[in-house]
Amino acid sequence: MATFPLNGSSVSASNTALSLNLKPSSHQKPSVLVPTTIIPSRRRRSLLPALALTNDLGNKFRRARVSHITSATMAAGLSVGEILPPPLTSASDLPAIFDGTSRLYLSYTCPYAQRVWITRNCKGLHEEIKLVPLDLKDRPSWYKEKVYPPNKVPALEHNNEVIGESLDLMKYIDAQFHGPQLLPQDPARREFAEELFSNAGSFHKSVSSTLKGEGDEAVTEAAFDDIEAALSKFDDGPFFLGQFSLADIAYAPFMERYQPVLLDMRNYDVTAKRPKLATWIQEMSKIEGYNQTRRDPKEHVENYNKRFAVILFCPTHQKLDNHVQGETASPLKGFEMSRDFSPVQQLYS
Repeated sequence: MATFPLNGSSVSASNTALSLNLKPSSHQKPSVLVPTTIIPSRRRRSLLPALALTNDLGNKFRRARVSHITSATMAAGLSVGEILPPPLTSASDLPAIFDGTSRLYLSYTCPYAQRVWITRNCKGLHEEIKLVPLDLKDRPSWYKEKVYPPNKVPALEHNNEVIGESLDLMKYIDAQFHGPQLLPQDPARREFAEELFSNAGSFHKSVSSTLKGEGDEAVTEAAFDDIEAALSKFDDGPFFLGQFSLADIAYAPFMERYQPVLLDMRNYDVTAKRPKLATWIQEMSKIEGYNQTRRDPKEHVENYNKRFAVILFCPTHQKLDNHVQGETASPLKGFEMSRDFSPVQQLYS
């Protein structure tokens, strides 16, 4: 007997009249009505695949705009001038260390490491500071044991010492190595640069909260408004301090990720009604030292979706994620701790 779905159940074809409360007409011979047999529908194991499919179909327009960002990025010309060494894994031998060579230990996908990488490139230190990339999902044990006990990236080996923290490393490289000075001598501009460095954490907190589905999205909007206002302080150039500086490098890796990711995940265009920010993004794409570190915006979208899609659709997953990270409810801590890069903490950015 054929069955047809009705309100999540299956109803036999011969009993459809009963289910629809139909009575035989007066000129027909009354029929014997048989109780309807309801066959429960099979329970779906998970809503995530269906939700993901619906979300994907509904976001075609946003994906098209992300593709536009990608096209603009490629048009700007991602540099491939430097041949990048492959990331070292747990199976890799310990390279030469403390032999007088300066080395930058990094992950190609870490925004904090990207800050220092950009600084190195913009100073023209490709030969003076060697890149030592690490696979943070399969990190070599010797890195913690013999190179940098905090076991984080970025870290710089220089003068037989290893130091860390991205903002400190940017300033250190600018002061200790030759090349263009990336902080101006003007006291007012240097003071404003320090203010921008200090505010970087709250900016990241606001945006990461939105990506996790936490907090008020108005806070994120205000954070980008603050960026627009900061770009309006000096009128002798399109950058934070007028001319290109470490202040721009501090924000570039995160803006590179947030612009396409927010457009895709939240349908939010960070440049809308923010002409200064739109110009800043365009001008940053002309900085060769930055272009050498950039990744395809589609890759950022894909990686952030992997990171946050389950959290958005499954609250219990977020509790587990916070538990593993050793955090409770702080989006900032969860985001900032990505520098520690355990497999769960990594943003795949």
